[in-house]
Amino acid sequence: MTSSGGSIVIVGIGNILLRDDGVGVEVVREIERRAGRGDLELPAGATLVDGGTLGLNLLPLLAGARAIVLVDAAVRGRQPGAVEVVRGEALVAPAAGGGQGEEVAVGRGGLGELLAAARLAEADPAAIVLVGIQPAEIAVGLELTADVRRAVPAAIEIILNEVRRMAASPPATRNAPAHRRRDPAECAA
Repeated sequence: MTSSGGSIVIVGIGNILLRDDGVGVEVVREIERRAGRGDLELPAGATLVDGGTLGLNLLPLLAGARAIVLVDAAVRGRQPGAVEVVRGEALVAPAAGGGQGEEVAVGRGGLGELLAAARLAEADPAAIVLVGIQPAEIAVGLELTADVRRAVPAAIEIILNEVRRMAASPPATRNAPAHRRRDPAECAA
């Protein structure tokens, strides 16, 4: 797969040895297969990355990207195979009310740590989206469950729509932090 400098990066996350946990990687591989056959065309500047279980090792990738589409199994309390798009603050904070089943399981596999580290290092791209697929089973095994396998085409269409939307938008700038560092001389007065 190609480098990410200033591009829109589609990153498949997950462990392919744990059935539906590997759906993000499987979706990215399927996009790559379809693009290789000429069945679909990625917008210019879009890059595919098999992020697997790399966790914090993906930080340089985030820092160099204009926008990121993460694809991962997301435990949201929905029907197995349900595909959802989660944007912005919803990726790092629980949903309002903190109800069970309404939080994105970004802590799994280091995704939460990656997003938090990127934010702390101010290395997170201005636009970041998670396309989450509700897993049916996360257990030892190499095959996706039937419900999750059937969701792959819908996930691909959603991802392509997100990438097209990002490609059509002017590059956003990262939000300035709500606070500013104070000069020590200001505190001395």
